[in-house]
Amino acid sequence: MRLLECEAKEVLRSFRLTSPKGVLVRTPSESQSVLAEFSYPAMVKAQVPIGGRGKAGAIIRVTDQTMAVDAVNRLLAGRVRGYAVEAVLVEELISIRQELFLAVTYDTVAKQVVLLASLAGGMDVEALSQKAPGSLTRRALDVRRPLYDFEAREIGRQLGLSGRDLLEFAAAACQLVQAFLALDCTLLEVNPLALTEEGRCVLADAHLEVDEDALFRQSQLEHIPRRETSGRTPTEFERKAAAVDALDHRGVAGRVIEFAGNLGLLIGGGGASLTAFDAIKRHGGHPANYCEIGGNPSVRKVAELTKLILSRPEVDRVAVISNVVSNTRVDLFARGVIKGILDMGKDPALTIAVFRVPGSWEDEGVAVLQRYHVPYCDRTVSIDEAARRAVIEER
Repeated sequence: MRLLECEAKEVLRSFRLTSPKGVLVRTPSESQSVLAEFSYPAMVKAQVPIGGRGKAGAIIRVTDQTMAVDAVNRLLAGRVRGYAVEAVLVEELISIRQELFLAVTYDTVAKQVVLLASLAGGMDVEALSQKAPGSLTRRALDVRRPLYDFEAREIGRQLGLSGRDLLEFAAAACQLVQAFLALDCTLLEVNPLALTEEGRCVLADAHLEVDEDALFRQSQLEHIPRRETSGRTPTEFERKAAAVDALDHRGVAGRVIEFAGNLGLLIGGGGASLTAFDAIKRHGGHPANYCEIGGNPSVRKVAELTKLILSRPEVDRVAVISNVVSNTRVDLFARGVIKGILDMGKDPALTIAVFRVPGSWEDEGVAVLQRYHVPYCDRTVSIDEAARRAVIEER
């Protein structure tokens, strides 16, 4: 889940990380009253779940209330890199002596958490690090413990910091790592981390992403709207699917993306969901959703997801396609789909366009399907062929 800048700073303040004083404006009607008492000059920032706002003209320096109100209203009425502006953050202008870059993230190749730091913060820091790899300091972290103060000072000294700047940087780095671990983050980036004329380290901007599978234990984030890593806010249909997946701990049945088609999909199997989705599109089908289902979800979860997919008025048929399963019982999968269809008052034989889930307890699953006259595709039928048959049935 990706947080907006204002949300990230709010959360990080509880970890004793400092950010500029600011106010949030959500509607043009409140801009006059909210900005009347604010001190100027100030920075006006569009709140969208994506980077590159400065280059897109969505971060504006203003010198008085009139300029601030005009900038806020223009940003609220527009879009930034395709995203609607959810709110506008107006922050006090801080005296920046130097911009640093500081981030904690996962190295998916080395499979470890790493801290990245550089004296070159601000826009185009990624391009600069590629041109001059030595400008970026990297340190692997042990997720079983916090970053010790002496380790943070070592990183600061590698960057060339000294005196109060070194101590301020080390304190910020320790708190950033603590926040990363406590919040189950996948990315926590501060760019720039501002060294001010007063000798403080201030979060001039913050980018925070949290592992969605860990949200159940992040009660302090419950008030923040869920957004995908892409930044897109889930639809009501997708939120209901997430609620289905949360019914119990068994398996996955509810990671859903909504589309405008008319063929409902129950697909999965270690990447087979992408293969099946693409195959249906290639054969001219119109998927109503993408999903991932597997890991032996309960009959109840499969049934509830089936009912949710069929609850959309434009969807009258579903395709059930998976790779060969070993940790998912075919019979439970079949029972869940059949139950969901029957609960919706529909005929399984007329509703299931194709059922291709070979693997564990396959014979028992076939028996369930045969009882309701649903044809079954075994492993001799490829995913591509199953998708083709689903599209033919859809038509």
